[in-house]
Amino acid sequence: MLIHNADRRMQIYGALLLLPAAVLLGTFAYLPTVATLINSFFLPGFRGAPPEFVGLENYTVLMEDRTFWRVARNNLLYALGTIPTSIALALGMALFVNARLPGRGLVRMAYFTPTILPMIAAANIWMFFYAPQIGLFNKLLGALGLSGVNWLGDPGVALTSVIVMTVWKEAGFFMIFYLAALQSIPPELKEASDLEGTSRWSFFWRVTFPLLMPTTLFVLINALINAVRVVDHLFILTKGGPNNATNLLLYYVYENAFSFFDRTYAATITVVILLVLAMVATLKFTVIDRRTHYQ
Repeated sequence: MLIHNADRRMQIYGALLLLPAAVLLGTFAYLPTVATLINSFFLPGFRGAPPEFVGLENYTVLMEDRTFWRVARNNLLYALGTIPTSIALALGMALFVNARLPGRGLVRMAYFTPTILPMIAAANIWMFFYAPQIGLFNKLLGALGLSGVNWLGDPGVALTSVIVMTVWKEAGFFMIFYLAALQSIPPELKEASDLEGTSRWSFFWRVTFPLLMPTTLFVLINALINAVRVVDHLFILTKGGPNNATNLLLYYVYENAFSFFDRTYAATITVVILLVLAMVATLKFTVIDRRTHYQ
């Protein structure tokens, strides 16, 4: 009986410890998600009129919205451009600064510095780089005798320009995780491979990279989330232009909610984004996690 009461007290104690986190999670995650789902079934009320329930009409309109599909395509290209490049560059930088080289601390700081800059500040810096007349990149091209490029005004290169800035901003952040993972690999493995005469390339692919898979999975999920929640530097650099060439999903939500004042349509787009992310999360927990070794 005493043991039963002690177990119950421990359960109550554990529930009380979890209560603050559960309240915050429910208030700022679950309740907004439910409210967004409910709003997606309505049309906004104008001039004080109550919202009108329309069921799945907003989703039907969304499926026929050419701008939405253009934005979704842009976001897919943005993700394909930023995620693999950022991860590969972060891994390369981590391998470089993990080796013995002079001024290693300064090199690490230089790689990590873009990460600590606010996104608005970083976007303003790159706006100066991309400026058509006085920008750094066009000045360099002019010095080489080449004509300048309208980096943010040409629909053919604007999205690529945003991708380059994002990779510059994110790679140093992901490098820190890879560097920590590399330093946690037992040195005995490298010593044993040297005794066996294993090449560096074989050691990397057969030992180092498999041991980095949990870190790679963590970085991949973070990079995917970053690829979806892009708003701030688009607001500074392009505002989704030219002609929606750089418009991405979350910025399209922002436009509909706060520029077009169609918050129910913005809620519909948000629900679709959440469904896609839920599918990715399901894939991660059911397939990728089973193929990832954590020891």
